Amino acid sequence: MHDIHTIINTLNLEPHPEGGFYKEMYRSETKVKDLIGSSNKSALTSIYYLLAGKDFSAWHRIQSDETWYFHLGCDVLIYFFDENKLLRTKQIGITSKNLQATIPAHTWFAAKPLSENDFSLVSCAVAPGFEFDAFEIAKREELTKEFGGSVENMQITHGLTRA
Repeated sequence: MHDIHTIINTLNLEPHPEGGFYKEMYRSETKVKDLIGSSNKSALTSIYYLLAGKDFSAWHRIQSDETWYFHLGCDVLIYFFDENKLLRTKQIGITSKNLQATIPAHTWFAAKPLSENDFSLVSCAVAPGFEFDAFEIAKREELTKEFGGSVENMQITHGLTRA
């Protein structure tokens, strides 16, 4: 297994507010407007993102599509609520033989490594580009109220939120 601290230091990763570590690798100089023409955003942004051990990407949503690309480590499991408010998962990595997954804009999602004894290194590309002011971390109580209709949903929403 690769040393997590070596990967963090080599890639100059920093703690991410949703959990894990990241570094922005690309921000397009091309600007695009939102649907109402009021916002100039980068056409595309891309980051390295690392989750290790029991760490997780807490439930969050953004206003753009986000594609995850697997690089190294164990598979990562991405949880999301679809347009019918059903809990779904996408697994990416070598074991699943699926190396990428896209989460549509405005979708609540979270993720964690498949093994608590390993790590997952991915890249995330966001188009239109990621902006922290368009990033929303879920509050456990609100997420549970909206999606907690089953024991599994309650366990997943509680297990992958921080507050």
